[in-house]
Amino acid sequence: MRKLGRNLRKGSRGRVTAPADREMGQTSSDGLYGSLSGTISYLRSKMGGSSDVVIRRLQNRGPAGEDVAVCYIGGLIDQMLLSKLIDDLDKRFFIVDQDYPSEPLADQIGAGNVKRISGGTDLISAILSGSAAIVIDGAQGAIVASIPGGPRRSVEEPSTQTVIRGPKEGFTEEMSTNMALLRRKIRSPDLRFENRTVGTYTQTKVVVAYIEGLANPAVLQEVFNRLDAIHTDSILEGGYIEEFIQDKAFTPFPTIMNTERPDAAAGSLLEGQVVILVDGSPFVLICPVTFFKFFLSSEDYYQRYDISTFLRGIRLLSFLVAMLLPALYIAVTTFHPEMLPTTMLISLAAQREGTPLPALLEALLMEITFEVIREAGVRMPRVVGSAISIVGALVLGQAAVQAGLVSAAMVIIVSFTAISNFVIPTFGMSSAVRLIRFGLMILAGTFGLYGILAGLIPILMHLVSLSSFGVPYLLPVAPLSFANMKDVFIRAPWPKMKKRPTYINEDNKTRQGSVPNDGLIKK
Repeated sequence: MRKLGRNLRKGSRGRVTAPADREMGQTSSDGLYGSLSGTISYLRSKMGGSSDVVIRRLQNRGPAGEDVAVCYIGGLIDQMLLSKLIDDLDKRFFIVDQDYPSEPLADQIGAGNVKRISGGTDLISAILSGSAAIVIDGAQGAIVASIPGGPRRSVEEPSTQTVIRGPKEGFTEEMSTNMALLRRKIRSPDLRFENRTVGTYTQTKVVVAYIEGLANPAVLQEVFNRLDAIHTDSILEGGYIEEFIQDKAFTPFPTIMNTERPDAAAGSLLEGQVVILVDGSPFVLICPVTFFKFFLSSEDYYQRYDISTFLRGIRLLSFLVAMLLPALYIAVTTFHPEMLPTTMLISLAAQREGTPLPALLEALLMEITFEVIREAGVRMPRVVGSAISIVGALVLGQAAVQAGLVSAAMVIIVSFTAISNFVIPTFGMSSAVRLIRFGLMILAGTFGLYGILAGLIPILMHLVSLSSFGVPYLLPVAPLSFANMKDVFIRAPWPKMKKRPTYINEDNKTRQGSVPNDGLIKK
């Protein structure tokens, strides 16, 4: 055991700790230089005597050997691996009359991801990350074995981005699991993961994933610079990171995409984008992105190109309907009734004859009521949440019409608008539409169609001014790029999409080679 202690006491240059220092039992300012009791005192002082910090001292039964302590946090480690580690230590290093090997201690411990540390700060960080620290009396450093455990959620089907055809697995809150899911999709040595730690108190692990040679080095460096510039107490979810690193804070439109689907993240990596994983969050961030990326679904690439193109058109049309339909109804019925056919105009006038509220207040009342019902359905327990939302919408809508508060046409308009909003694949974009819709309704009720136009022009100017890590937000429409049009409004057949998007990285454009005779066998 004495040989092992000497091996661990040697520094990186082979220097041995002075005997005088050992006898004094002093501890350096960083916590790991001196006696075992000093290191334990340092650990307890830093952790404030927290009850979940466990320190197990193992006394050497051999002649003239040093004592050892295993330090860990009970809820963050795997108890089975911990028992194996302690048994391994006991069998190898604490038996009388054993010929102790001369290899370093780290090479003899039967646990994965074992490394040596030399500072108290590293010791605290390792313990808080789910490692067990092995400290020898009088040693200059310590050995940490990563044996994370504790409660965790298994891989399940994504709850927010479901598909009919495609993988049914989603990210979890465990960082190592999420990284493994990406590795399973992309079996290439060029897939890289680089770590960052953000948050003074939470010390949240953030991993930046990219493919070497496909990701734009300038974009990648900008991602690292923005992550390193974050100085905050806590990072509890990826939404914190998203707001810190986005190009513009005051915009309703998301400039960073999030997904809980590993296949969507892998597809983005293969197009040269950067994926940011945050420990404790099942959603990963994707950047840079453009406006039209928010209307694409993973299922578009698993079905035939014709049906995928049709569905993309449905989503874009639903976006316009969700944003403009209530405002157009208010403007036409209030200021421009001559635009409607005579039969429709008479029918709407008959419905509104007994309605006490103007069209604007009627629409605002119905929209706010629907938003309240939707929020209640989300916050209620799952067993009754869906029932409350459906029954509430039906009962309130029917009762409001019978009471004469709103017209039947307004109920239809609001309902179809809500359904169209659900068609948008990305929740961030659908939330932006919900906010913009209220502003356009007020402008339509005040100025008619001129008010809608006055609202759309600033929105379009705002979209043109946006960018995501230097990439224009409306690409490939503004600026116009025909080379990138094969996967925007339409989804071209796979043999035709030989080039990956060039607005991210122009160095590696080729995605696939030529297919002879367009994939058909000559007869």
